[in-house]
Amino acid sequence: MMNERLSAFLKVLDPTDNATGGGTASAVAGAMAAALVGMVARLSLGKKGLHPDDFYSKIDSETQKLSIQLLDGSNTDSKAFEQVQAAFKLPKETDEQKAKRKNAIEQAMIQATRVPLENAKACRAILDLQQELEKSFNANAASDLECAAHLAKAGLLGCLANVAINLSGIKNEKVVQSFKKETEWLRATIQSS
Repeated sequence: MMNERLSAFLKVLDPTDNATGGGTASAVAGAMAAALVGMVARLSLGKKGLHPDDFYSKIDSETQKLSIQLLDGSNTDSKAFEQVQAAFKLPKETDEQKAKRKNAIEQAMIQATRVPLENAKACRAILDLQQELEKSFNANAASDLECAAHLAKAGLLGCLANVAINLSGIKNEKVVQSFKKETEWLRATIQSS
C-alpha cells in the first residue's frame, strides 16, 4: 500500500517525467509537513512542563491521517492531469465528437481543479495543527516544527497555484466562481498566519 502511495512522489523526483508537476509536488510537501508535525507531537509526549499527553496524541493522530490523505491526493492529482491530457486527445472530426470532447475536457478540468483545492485544504489543516503545537512542544524539535510550517505553506500555495491555472480551462462560470471563493478564503488564511 505504501508503495502505491509513493508512486506520484517518485514521478515528481523523476527528472525525465514531464507530466507529474506542481500540484503533485505540493501535495507531497503537505504530506511531509504533516509527518513532521506528528513527529514533533510524539517527541513532546511525557515531557515535564508541557501539555498532557492526550493533546499531543490527538495532533499525532490527525497528522497521520492528513499525511496519508495528501499522499493519496498527490496520486489523484497526477491522475487528474492524465485525464485532462486524454480528453484533449479525443477525436474532433464530427460535431458529435467535438461535443463529446468539449464535455470531457470540461469535466477533466473541473476534476483537475477540485483535487488541488482539496489538497490545499488539507495543507491548511496541517498548518493549523502546526500552529497549535507551536504553543507548547519539545524545544529540541524546534527546527522540525519550523520546517513543517514552511512545507505546509509551500504545499498550500502550490496547490492554490494549480487551482488558479486550471480555472482558465473551465467554461462553467458558476463552477469557476465557487472555486475562486474557496481559493480566496484559503489565501486570506495564509496572510493571517
